[in-house]
Amino acid sequence: MSRVYRSVADLKGFSIKNCPSMPDPAGVMMCPPDFYDVKEVHNPFMVGHVGAINKTIARRQWDEVKAAFEEAGKPISLIDPVPGLEDMVFCANQTFIGLNPRMERLCLLGQMRHSSRRREVPAFEAWFREQGYRIVRLKDPAACFEGAGDAVWHPKKRLIWGGCGFRSEPQVFEEVARVFETPVVLLKLVNERFYHLDTCFCPLTPEAVLIYPSAFDGESLELILKIFPVVLTAGENEAIRSMACNSAIVDSSVAIAQRGAVGVAAHMQAMGLKLVEVDTSEFIKSGGSVYCLKMFLY
Repeated sequence: MSRVYRSVADLKGFSIKNCPSMPDPAGVMMCPPDFYDVKEVHNPFMVGHVGAINKTIARRQWDEVKAAFEEAGKPISLIDPVPGLEDMVFCANQTFIGLNPRMERLCLLGQMRHSSRRREVPAFEAWFREQGYRIVRLKDPAACFEGAGDAVWHPKKRLIWGGCGFRSEPQVFEEVARVFETPVVLLKLVNERFYHLDTCFCPLTPEAVLIYPSAFDGESLELILKIFPVVLTAGENEAIRSMACNSAIVDSSVAIAQRGAVGVAAHMQAMGLKLVEVDTSEFIKSGGSVYCLKMFLY
């Protein structure tokens, strides 16, 4: 059933156990940081960092993240960076990728809130078309939707978690559910520092999720607690300074995370994940860490 769940009351008759299985991603797409910079402030992380990116260090950190995915068994495909698109390196936002129940590969194009980022989408559209994905556009060209930044697959299940409140608009998730023929659980974000779902919500396994609770309204927290048997929390310092919830989880077995988030690292290891720590500090200046630097491919 392709419907959007907005409250615990909506979940009557719903069970995660009844959601069909979904294959793990087959690979990872990344965009080299050739033109990465902070040129204007789009989120609170960027304040004070305009023109302050050390590009040599950023390239070294990006290479470290790429190597971590390769060592976790995910081949890397690269999209060519485009001059003048300084945020293109954050390739989780321009599209949302996945499979429908017939295992057809789909690419739903994002519609970015900031005009400087809207110019990134055509490059990703061309890339995914060339890779054989079916390209889908939202029916409403004025609606905002920021791809996998606000749409997250539940591990190994045909269920999508959606985030709205700052970048993506709630009504677009009716269309996300229809396109992928998959239910969506919609969460409302209420803290401007956590402007994308991927900054405060990180499924670790099919049963466990890491969240920063203050990023959500009460109804959204109830939904998370109802569906996940294990809900782990990141402290404020680690959620902000280390962007700990913006980690990337590979096949519910490997966690690639910002170095130094001790509390979150302990949670991940307690869930049986192999922890691979990397440094993404130059990218955190722009409001993104490991998750933002990749797009899982199917």
